[in-house]
Amino acid sequence: MIESNVAPARPALRSGLFLPLFDELADPVLVARLAAEAEEAGWHGVFVWDHVHWREPVTELADAWITLAAIATSTERIRLGPMVTPLARRRPVKLARETATLDRLSGGRLNLGVGLGSDRFGNEFSLTGEELDDRRRAGMLDESLEILAAAWSGETVRHRGEHYVVDGMRFLPRPVQRPGVPVWVAGFPGKPKPMRRAARYQGFVPINVENPDQLAEIVADLARLRGHDPESPFDVVVDLPPGTDPAPYAKAGATWWLVGPAWDAISVDQLRGVIQDGPA
Repeated sequence: MIESNVAPARPALRSGLFLPLFDELADPVLVARLAAEAEEAGWHGVFVWDHVHWREPVTELADAWITLAAIATSTERIRLGPMVTPLARRRPVKLARETATLDRLSGGRLNLGVGLGSDRFGNEFSLTGEELDDRRRAGMLDESLEILAAAWSGETVRHRGEHYVVDGMRFLPRPVQRPGVPVWVAGFPGKPKPMRRAARYQGFVPINVENPDQLAEIVADLARLRGHDPESPFDVVVDLPPGTDPAPYAKAGATWWLVGPAWDAISVDQLRGVIQDGPA
């Protein structure tokens, strides 16, 4: 066998829609139809915001998970998932069932975007009595991810932590994807804890990336953090405004480019134009 010193080629940039399920897009039938159109036009993924409340002038919201199920049944190839779901607002055992079921429904196409979430834009934590302290939500996030990984393994889960208890449950059937659903962790660039968390999973979603140079620094930092396993698949996901050239971000190390309407300026006609223009 001849060994090669040539580094493996960087994967091609994949392109996805990033949809706030507000007002016009609060219709799961419409969003499923748009996802099918995106698949036909060559897009690689459709990802949705996961919120229960938002600031005015938004008045209507759809549930992210039921909408994702509709997308799964109306498409065959595209990746899909929440971007992102705040795990501290969800029961991990319920999410373990939901993610495995959705992964099987989609034939193994789910990506789970996770983060701390924020009360800033919709007061959705304070209005519903959810945890407001960032440190406690971070602890809940890490515990939830441990439970999910154990649940996806198909083995008996025994977890007794500060926030959650699972005392001898198995979660079958397992997801299609092995060892489990890929997890993308969101966080602000420059904050070490989200990046260390992301390095333990399958991807990082930097929030509010300002330019390709900043992204290149993020990618370099992640490579150092992941030094123990640099060859395993890992995604860097950037959310860019419509009309932005994604090529410099791909050169800086992005593997996914997401584009979608601003939450306060949703137009289905304009979104269809983006879909028909095709992916990067």
